[in-house]
Amino acid sequence: MPRTYQSSSSDKAGTFFFATLVLWFVSVLFEIVFNKRRELLYVVAGGCFYQIANWVIRVRVSRDPLFVNTSVSLLHSTITSTSVVFILVNQWLRTGFKRMFDHTQLVEGTWPWAYQALCFSCGYFAYDQWDMLHYHLYSGVIPAILMHHLILLICFTLALYRHVTVNYLILTLICELHSIFLHVRKVRRMVGVRDAKSKVVKVEWVLNWIMFVLARIISHVLITVKLIKDASKFEKGVEWPLAMFGMAGMNLLNAFLGIDLFNAFKREKNPQQNNQKRRE
Repeated sequence: MPRTYQSSSSDKAGTFFFATLVLWFVSVLFEIVFNKRRELLYVVAGGCFYQIANWVIRVRVSRDPLFVNTSVSLLHSTITSTSVVFILVNQWLRTGFKRMFDHTQLVEGTWPWAYQALCFSCGYFAYDQWDMLHYHLYSGVIPAILMHHLILLICFTLALYRHVTVNYLILTLICELHSIFLHVRKVRRMVGVRDAKSKVVKVEWVLNWIMFVLARIISHVLITVKLIKDASKFEKGVEWPLAMFGMAGMNLLNAFLGIDLFNAFKREKNPQQNNQKRRE
Protein backbone atom coordinates (compact mmCIF):
# COMPACT_ATOMS: atom_id res chain seq x y z
CA MET A 1 0.00 0.00 0.00
CA PRO A 2 1.42 3.44 -0.89
CA ARG A 3 1.73 5.93 1.91
CA THR A 4 -0.74 8.79 2.16
CA TYR A 5 -0.51 11.92 4.26
CA GLN A 6 -3.87 13.03 5.55
CA SER A 7 -5.41 14.58 8.65
CA SER A 8 -8.97 15.49 9.51
CA SER A 9 -8.18 19.24 9.34
CA SER A 10 -6.95 18.85 5.76
CA ASP A 11 -10.19 17.29 4.42
CA LYS A 12 -12.04 20.61 4.10
CA ALA A 13 -8.95 22.28 2.66
CA GLY A 14 -8.65 19.49 0.11
CA THR A 15 -12.27 19.95 -0.98
CA PHE A 16 -11.78 23.71 -1.38
CA PHE A 17 -8.58 23.44 -3.40
CA PHE A 18 -10.01 20.64 -5.54
CA ALA A 19 -13.00 22.86 -6.37
CA THR A 20 -10.70 25.76 -7.34
CA LEU A 21 -8.64 23.42 -9.53
CA VAL A 22 -11.78 22.24 -11.34
CA LEU A 23 -12.87 25.86 -11.90
CA TRP A 24 -9.42 26.70 -13.24
CA PHE A 25 -9.51 23.74 -15.64
CA VAL A 26 -13.00 24.67 -16.91
CA SER A 27 -11.80 28.24 -17.46
CA VAL A 28 -8.77 27.14 -19.51
CA LEU A 29 -10.89 24.64 -21.49
CA PHE A 30 -13.45 27.37 -22.24
CA GLU A 31 -10.71 29.69 -23.56
CA ILE A 32 -9.28 26.96 -25.79
CA VAL A 33 -12.56 25.62 -27.19
CA PHE A 34 -14.88 28.64 -27.38
CA ASN A 35 -12.45 31.55 -27.68
CA LYS A 36 -10.12 29.64 -30.01
CA ARG A 37 -7.05 30.30 -27.83
CA ARG A 38 -4.98 27.51 -29.34
CA GLU A 39 -1.78 28.87 -27.79
CA LEU A 40 -3.11 27.74 -24.39
CA LEU A 41 -2.78 24.13 -25.52
CA TYR A 42 0.79 24.41 -24.18
CA VAL A 43 -0.79 24.50 -20.70
CA VAL A 44 -2.52 21.18 -21.37
CA ALA A 45 0.69 19.80 -22.90
CA GLY A 46 2.62 20.75 -19.77
CA GLY A 47 0.12 19.06 -17.45
CA CYS A 48 0.06 15.90 -19.59
CA PHE A 49 3.86 15.76 -19.86
CA TYR A 50 4.39 15.84 -16.10
CA GLN A 51 1.55 13.38 -15.46
CA ILE A 52 3.19 10.94 -17.89
CA ALA A 53 6.52 11.46 -16.10
CA ASN A 54 4.69 10.64 -12.85
CA TRP A 55 3.39 7.36 -14.28
CA VAL A 56 6.81 6.36 -15.65
CA ILE A 57 8.55 6.97 -12.29
CA ARG A 58 5.75 5.16 -10.45
CA VAL A 59 6.08 2.08 -12.68
CA ARG A 60 9.87 2.01 -13.14
CA VAL A 61 11.34 3.44 -9.90
CA SER A 62 9.03 3.65 -6.87
CA ARG A 63 5.35 3.68 -5.95
CA ASP A 64 5.85 5.96 -2.95
CA PRO A 65 3.64 9.02 -3.75
CA LEU A 66 5.99 11.46 -2.01
CA PHE A 67 9.07 10.15 -3.84
CA VAL A 68 7.27 10.24 -7.20
CA ASN A 69 5.93 13.74 -6.59
CA THR A 70 9.35 15.07 -5.55
CA SER A 71 11.06 13.43 -8.54
CA VAL A 72 8.62 15.05 -10.97
CA SER A 73 9.11 18.39 -9.18
CA LEU A 74 12.86 17.98 -9.69
CA LEU A 75 12.24 17.36 -13.39
CA HIS A 76 10.09 20.50 -13.60
CA SER A 77 12.69 22.66 -11.83
CA THR A 78 15.41 21.41 -14.18
CA ILE A 79 13.39 21.96 -17.37
CA THR A 80 12.01 25.34 -16.27
CA SER A 81 15.31 26.78 -15.03
CA THR A 82 17.04 25.65 -18.24
CA SER A 83 14.26 27.25 -20.31
CA VAL A 84 14.41 30.52 -18.36
CA VAL A 85 18.20 30.77 -18.69
CA PHE A 86 17.90 30.08 -22.44
CA ILE A 87 15.18 32.72 -22.87
CA LEU A 88 17.14 35.36 -20.94
CA VAL A 89 20.47 34.70 -22.70
CA ASN A 90 18.77 34.65 -26.10
CA GLN A 91 17.02 37.98 -25.45
CA TRP A 92 20.21 39.51 -24.03
CA LEU A 93 22.07 38.65 -27.26
CA ARG A 94 19.19 39.98 -29.38
CA THR A 95 18.49 43.34 -27.72
CA GLY A 96 21.14 43.96 -25.07
CA PHE A 97 20.89 43.94 -21.28
CA LYS A 98 19.40 47.41 -20.73
CA ARG A 99 16.67 47.22 -23.37
CA MET A 100 15.41 43.77 -22.35
CA PHE A 101 14.49 45.09 -18.89
CA ASP A 102 12.65 48.15 -20.19
CA HIS A 103 9.21 48.57 -18.59
CA THR A 104 7.36 48.19 -21.89
CA GLN A 105 9.25 44.99 -22.67
CA LEU A 106 8.51 43.47 -19.26
CA VAL A 107 4.82 44.38 -19.17
CA GLU A 108 3.56 44.45 -22.76
CA GLY A 109 6.16 42.48 -24.66
CA THR A 110 6.79 38.75 -24.80
CA TRP A 111 10.29 37.37 -25.31
CA PRO A 112 10.70 34.47 -27.77
CA TRP A 113 9.50 31.21 -26.16
CA ALA A 114 8.49 33.01 -22.94
CA TYR A 115 4.75 32.47 -23.49
CA GLN A 116 5.19 28.76 -24.22
CA ALA A 117 7.51 28.29 -21.22
CA LEU A 118 5.03 30.00 -18.90
CA CYS A 119 2.17 27.87 -20.28
CA PHE A 120 4.18 24.67 -19.78
CA SER A 121 5.06 25.65 -16.19
CA CYS A 122 1.42 26.57 -15.53
CA GLY A 123 0.45 23.06 -16.65
CA TYR A 124 2.94 21.62 -14.16
CA PHE A 125 1.46 23.54 -11.21
CA ALA A 126 -2.02 22.29 -12.14
CA TYR A 127 -0.70 18.70 -12.36
CA ASP A 128 1.17 19.04 -9.05
CA GLN A 129 -1.90 20.49 -7.33
CA TRP A 130 -3.91 17.49 -8.50
CA ASP A 131 -1.22 14.98 -7.48
CA MET A 132 -0.93 16.42 -3.96
CA LEU A 133 -4.71 16.46 -3.57
CA HIS A 134 -5.05 12.91 -4.92
CA TYR A 135 -2.42 11.43 -2.58
CA HIS A 136 -2.99 13.88 0.30
CA LEU A 137 0.59 15.17 0.26
CA TYR A 138 -0.28 18.18 2.44
CA SER A 139 -1.32 19.02 5.98
CA GLY A 140 -2.81 21.84 8.00
CA VAL A 141 -6.01 23.85 7.94
CA ILE A 142 -4.66 26.03 5.11
CA PRO A 143 -1.82 24.05 3.45
CA ALA A 144 0.87 26.51 2.36
CA ILE A 145 1.90 24.46 -0.67
CA LEU A 146 -1.66 24.29 -2.04
CA MET A 147 -2.17 28.01 -1.44
CA HIS A 148 1.17 28.72 -3.17
CA HIS A 149 0.09 26.73 -6.24
CA LEU A 150 -3.35 28.37 -6.33
CA ILE A 151 -1.84 31.88 -6.28
CA LEU A 152 0.60 30.94 -9.05
CA LEU A 153 -2.17 29.42 -11.17
CA ILE A 154 -4.24 32.61 -10.82
CA CYS A 155 -1.33 34.95 -11.62
CA PHE A 156 0.04 32.85 -14.48
CA THR A 157 -3.35 32.22 -16.09
CA LEU A 158 -4.44 35.89 -15.95
CA ALA A 159 -1.14 36.91 -17.55
CA LEU A 160 -1.56 34.27 -20.27
CA TYR A 161 -5.17 35.30 -20.96
CA ARG A 162 -4.31 39.01 -21.24
CA HIS A 163 -0.79 38.73 -22.72
CA VAL A 164 0.64 41.07 -20.05
CA THR A 165 3.55 40.76 -17.56
CA VAL A 166 4.57 37.45 -19.14
CA ASN A 167 8.24 38.49 -19.08
CA TYR A 168 7.98 39.56 -15.43
CA LEU A 169 6.66 36.10 -14.54
CA ILE A 170 9.48 34.44 -16.48
CA LEU A 171 11.91 36.40 -14.29
CA THR A 172 10.23 35.11 -11.13
CA LEU A 173 10.83 31.55 -12.36
CA ILE A 174 14.58 32.05 -11.92
CA CYS A 175 13.91 30.70 -8.40
CA GLU A 176 13.56 27.23 -9.97
CA LEU A 177 17.37 27.16 -10.08
CA HIS A 178 17.26 26.92 -6.30
CA SER A 179 14.31 24.53 -6.31
CA ILE A 180 16.54 21.99 -8.07
CA PHE A 181 18.68 21.70 -4.93
CA LEU A 182 15.66 21.62 -2.61
CA HIS A 183 14.28 18.62 -4.51
CA VAL A 184 17.71 16.97 -4.84
CA ARG A 185 18.10 17.15 -1.05
CA LYS A 186 14.66 15.64 -0.52
CA VAL A 187 15.26 12.78 -2.97
CA ARG A 188 18.75 12.22 -1.57
CA ARG A 189 17.38 11.80 1.96
CA MET A 190 14.57 9.51 0.79
CA VAL A 191 17.08 7.13 -0.83
CA GLY A 192 19.11 7.04 2.40
CA VAL A 193 22.03 9.40 1.70
CA ARG A 194 22.11 11.37 4.97
CA ASP A 195 25.76 11.55 6.03
CA ALA A 196 26.40 15.27 6.60
CA LYS A 197 30.16 14.65 6.51
CA SER A 198 30.20 13.26 2.98
CA LYS A 199 31.56 15.50 0.21
CA VAL A 200 28.41 15.11 -1.89
CA VAL A 201 26.18 16.43 0.90
CA LYS A 202 28.58 19.28 1.71
CA VAL A 203 28.74 20.40 -1.93
CA GLU A 204 24.97 20.14 -2.20
CA TRP A 205 24.49 22.42 0.82
CA VAL A 206 26.97 24.99 -0.53
CA LEU A 207 25.13 25.12 -3.87
CA ASN A 208 21.79 25.12 -2.06
CA TRP A 209 22.67 28.26 -0.08
CA ILE A 210 24.30 30.02 -3.05
CA MET A 211 21.23 29.46 -5.22
CA PHE A 212 18.90 30.44 -2.39
CA VAL A 213 20.59 33.83 -2.09
CA LEU A 214 21.05 34.47 -5.82
CA ALA A 215 17.99 32.86 -7.42
CA ARG A 216 15.43 33.57 -4.69
CA ILE A 217 16.38 36.43 -2.40
CA ILE A 218 18.31 38.76 -4.72
CA SER A 219 16.29 38.08 -7.89
CA HIS A 220 12.90 38.52 -6.21
CA VAL A 221 14.00 41.63 -4.30
CA LEU A 222 15.26 43.17 -7.57
CA ILE A 223 11.94 42.39 -9.28
CA THR A 224 10.07 44.00 -6.38
CA VAL A 225 12.29 47.11 -6.54
CA LYS A 226 11.72 47.32 -10.30
CA LEU A 227 7.94 47.14 -9.78
CA ILE A 228 8.03 49.91 -7.17
CA LYS A 229 10.28 52.08 -9.34
CA ASP A 230 8.03 51.68 -12.41
CA ALA A 231 4.71 51.98 -10.52
CA SER A 232 3.78 55.24 -12.29
CA LYS A 233 4.33 53.62 -15.70
CA PHE A 234 1.60 51.01 -15.18
CA GLU A 235 -1.83 51.78 -16.58
CA LYS A 236 -4.73 51.93 -14.13
CA GLY A 237 -5.96 48.41 -13.54
CA VAL A 238 -5.12 45.23 -11.66
CA GLU A 239 -1.67 44.56 -13.16
CA TRP A 240 0.45 46.55 -10.69
CA PRO A 241 -1.51 45.69 -7.49
CA LEU A 242 -1.61 42.00 -8.49
CA ALA A 243 2.10 42.00 -9.30
CA MET A 244 2.99 43.67 -6.00
CA PHE A 245 0.72 41.29 -4.07
CA GLY A 246 2.36 38.32 -5.79
CA MET A 247 5.90 39.53 -5.12
CA ALA A 248 5.08 40.39 -1.49
CA GLY A 249 3.82 36.84 -1.08
CA MET A 250 6.90 35.37 -2.75
CA ASN A 251 9.29 37.41 -0.60
CA LEU A 252 7.40 36.32 2.53
CA LEU A 253 7.54 32.68 1.46
CA ASN A 254 11.27 33.08 0.76
CA ALA A 255 11.79 34.33 4.32
CA PHE A 256 9.95 31.32 5.77
CA LEU A 257 11.82 29.01 3.40
CA GLY A 258 15.12 30.48 4.58
CA ILE A 259 14.20 29.74 8.20
CA ASP A 260 13.16 26.17 7.33
CA LEU A 261 16.35 25.68 5.33
CA PHE A 262 18.52 26.90 8.19
CA ASN A 263 16.75 24.58 10.65
CA ALA A 264 17.18 21.66 8.25
CA PHE A 265 20.87 22.51 7.88
CA LYS A 266 21.32 22.50 11.67
CA ARG A 267 19.49 19.16 12.00
CA GLU A 268 21.70 17.53 9.37
CA LYS A 269 24.82 19.06 10.87
CA ASN A 270 24.05 17.77 14.38
CA PRO A 271 22.00 14.55 13.94
CA GLN A 272 23.07 13.11 17.33
CA GLN A 273 21.98 16.24 19.20
CA ASN A 274 18.67 16.16 17.34
CA ASN A 275 18.09 12.49 18.28
CA GLN A 276 18.92 13.25 21.92
CA LYS A 277 16.30 16.01 22.05
CA ARG A 278 13.68 13.63 20.65
CA ARG A 279 14.41 11.08 23.38
CA GLU A 280 14.04 13.74 26.07
